[in-house]
Amino acid sequence: MTLQSCKDNSNASSGETEKSQTEETASTETDSTSKTILFFGDSLTAGYGLDDPDNAFPGLIQDRIDSLGLDYTVINAGLSGETTAGGRNRLEWVLEPDVDIFVLELGANDGLRGVQVAETRENLQWMIDHVKTEASDAKIVLVGMQLPPNLGTEYTRDFKELFPDLAEKNNITLVPFLLENVGGIASLNQNDGIHPTAEGHKLVAENVWPVLEPLLNE
Repeated sequence: MTLQSCKDNSNASSGETEKSQTEETASTETDSTSKTILFFGDSLTAGYGLDDPDNAFPGLIQDRIDSLGLDYTVINAGLSGETTAGGRNRLEWVLEPDVDIFVLELGANDGLRGVQVAETRENLQWMIDHVKTEASDAKIVLVGMQLPPNLGTEYTRDFKELFPDLAEKNNITLVPFLLENVGGIASLNQNDGIHPTAEGHKLVAENVWPVLEPLLNE
């Protein structure tokens, strides 16, 4: 409520004031009962380079949810430059025990920096375990990533296989490849060739939605 609106309400009748308070209370109760989806990731989740971060795929997922009248609130906890090691240190500050769906989108920066796949695996596993412990009712979605072939055949293969392996081991849901039909396509990426444009994010959201939607109705 703005200062101006407070001044305007000072002349309202008591009945109007009571109505306003009732509506505000109802609104607060509605917000508090909304389920939450926490997107925990790097610049891809954060919407790096976009004019409006709401145009990143988590915001587009929220738009889809709203259009269907589903009672979920998306929280975008993306941080540009984040690695799995950084995410491991940050998770305890971000995770709430009442989160309903936790979407883990980390690892791309590890790959681009040549971090050993075993280290990335260990960090992702730690985060999955932490969510299972601290938010035991949360459904976990792991987002798969792939790397360009110039990083070496063996490394890119091991990195790609990391995500489905972890999803199967932990019995969690997997988005096979976040940038399917987007990665490597110049017209859908910014000048750096890495981060999707607003149009690219629309396709990214389409990659995530079929995996996420069934969890919303369970």
